Amino acid sequence: MLWGLGQDCLSRSIYPLGDMLKTEVRQLAYDMGYKELAKKSESYEICFVPDNDYRGFLKRQIPELEMQVEGGDFVLTDGKKIGKHRGYPFYTIGQRKGLDIALGKPMFVTKIIPETNTVVLGEAHELQQSEMTVSGLNMIKYDAIKENMPAVTKIRYKDAGTESILHPQGDTVKVHFDHAVNSIAPGQSAVFYEGDDVIAGGVIRMSFN
Repeated sequence: MLWGLGQDCLSRSIYPLGDMLKTEVRQLAYDMGYKELAKKSESYEICFVPDNDYRGFLKRQIPELEMQVEGGDFVLTDGKKIGKHRGYPFYTIGQRKGLDIALGKPMFVTKIIPETNTVVLGEAHELQQSEMTVSGLNMIKYDAIKENMPAVTKIRYKDAGTESILHPQGDTVKVHFDHAVNSIAPGQSAVFYEGDDVIAGGVIRMSFN
């Protein structure tokens, strides 16, 4: 349960926010006098990168980074080299814009291989994958994942979720989706749901068809 402290510090009014809809919280803020806050649009940026320029953020944090990683290979899914890029940290799975390479048709980042500073490009359908592995599990509802456990799996923020079957494999879980999902990104979080309950969460390690 989440609780919010009211504006009136003398009465110290407390409201249970966890059971309220977002619209109700906005109305509550408006009624309490926080009119600008109530009208504020939602942010979809990285919280610690206010300008949403993560490339610039990385360069500022690690000045030598660009020099160290510049000149890696763009390759197609069959391994054919098609050009050079600015360094694998500056690309994300599913990215289409800002690749600075023309191939006559829309191309997307389908895989990133840090060990060789390689960025793999492919067409939209090549982003579709039906399985992945997840590690670093944080169990919430149960003590462990059972074999063939059904779950709705979300692979990113605002993801509606996809029906899936979970298969424990030692310290990892293999996830088989009922239908292929788009742009599974290793390193991102995955969360398993049973109705409104969180079964567990972890980190995506790899994806495959």
